[in-house]
Amino acid sequence: MPSPFFTPGTRSQADQVALLHLRRDQTIPTVLQIHDDKNLGYDEGKVTNTRFGSFPHSTLLGQPWGSQIAASKVDTGSRGRRPPTQTQTSTPTETQTQTQLKRKAEDSPTVTDDARPTPKAAVAAASGYLHLLYPTPESWTASLPHRTQVVYTPDYSYILHRLRARPGCTILEAGAGSGSFTHAAARAVFNGYPSSEESLDEDQQQQQPSKKRRLGKVCSFEFHAQRVERVRDELVQHGLQGVVHATHRDVYGDGFLLDGASPHANAIFLDLPAPWLALKHLTRRPVEGGNPVSPLDPSTPVYICTFSPCLEQAQKTISTLRQLGWVAIEMVEVQHRRLEIRRERYGLDARGVRGAVVFPKSVDEAIGKLRASDRGGRFRNHKDDSIDTETPPAVNTTTITANTTTTTTTTITTQNTPVYNLGRVVHRTEADLKTHTSYLVFAVLPREWSEADEAKCRAKWPSSCVVDSKPFPAKSKKQLKREEKAKRDEERRKNE
Repeated sequence: MPSPFFTPGTRSQADQVALLHLRRDQTIPTVLQIHDDKNLGYDEGKVTNTRFGSFPHSTLLGQPWGSQIAASKVDTGSRGRRPPTQTQTSTPTETQTQTQLKRKAEDSPTVTDDARPTPKAAVAAASGYLHLLYPTPESWTASLPHRTQVVYTPDYSYILHRLRARPGCTILEAGAGSGSFTHAAARAVFNGYPSSEESLDEDQQQQQPSKKRRLGKVCSFEFHAQRVERVRDELVQHGLQGVVHATHRDVYGDGFLLDGASPHANAIFLDLPAPWLALKHLTRRPVEGGNPVSPLDPSTPVYICTFSPCLEQAQKTISTLRQLGWVAIEMVEVQHRRLEIRRERYGLDARGVRGAVVFPKSVDEAIGKLRASDRGGRFRNHKDDSIDTETPPAVNTTTITANTTTTTTTTITTQNTPVYNLGRVVHRTEADLKTHTSYLVFAVLPREWSEADEAKCRAKWPSSCVVDSKPFPAKSKKQLKREEKAKRDEERRKNE
């Protein structure tokens, strides 16, 4: 089955990861299945319970992506009351055990199975719904289970851009963590599945590259054993096991080789507490304490990025990069913010306008409101003599009066101004944006260039410059022009 991160198709399928979008900041990842061993107590099969209702997976399968799925009536109180069904009284044979393991959740619901009964037809509830979405690296980052600090979308989008990540290249990642950057890097380098054509379905055969084409891959290394196992399980569920290779290793001491061979990496991302300790393995030639074989691609420049939360870590990494021959070293701090620009309106005439502050913006407008709402005459009884009660100001127009030196008044009205141009233009940053404050150190390691490479290059692309065999004149161009002008003047005088 192709990965839903690369080719999700038009409809959801069984044993495929999907995202249940509840609201703007809440998404639940799940694997769509008819049956689930953990929830055998539900008559409807596998059910996902949310704050907006219960959703049997039978209502999620075969639906177009982006569909709005209504909640169903599920008896959650009967879960676990029904004892597990005993399918056999004796010890099962090896053949029977293998047959049960091969039985998938997408078996037809009409087939009677004592171990997995036919799911009950779901009944729509009165309220509650969600949207069914296919997974992307961005949505997966927002909904994945956090095992470590996560590299969010504003960070890894900029990192992949600076690493020149493209289809067909190889990326080394040290510190897989929760797998956020791993999924984004896999999408950036993907250009085909590495399986044989016999084991591929029609969708994968169309994307199968030619034999001479280099396949993109991500080599991920993680020191924590449990995280590696969890990442491998997720890669199998997401269909990325052929593109991402997860390895349990301490890269500080063991380096980045795969079974003793070089992965020929074009880009490197180090999310480590001490990235400078792993740089000795990322060289063109062996150094003291490094690997005997270089894991880098000898035919292309290599780009690197380190992810450090402290400035002292970045400084030590930069010092080590300079010692090992890396160039174009640059440190960047990502501070991504979203600006909201809108017009802010004040005044009693803004009633009913969204986001407006219905409050008098001037003394005249406040007095006009009191006059309009004064029914018992209390305001007239306590009014000041300086207030003219015969000409109440208009409430529905905005008037600005400015006194000039000639004691005349100039009135500016906004009665004919469009509504979208009224109010003061204000801007503010987004209140909360998920991003990991850190320092990114970028560098480039040029490819080695020998005299043999130079001769081969000149033979393949000869220079088009033609060298004139005539000797260069002893006089300068300026002197030659001066002599030419003097010669023309002499001829003109002779003709006269």
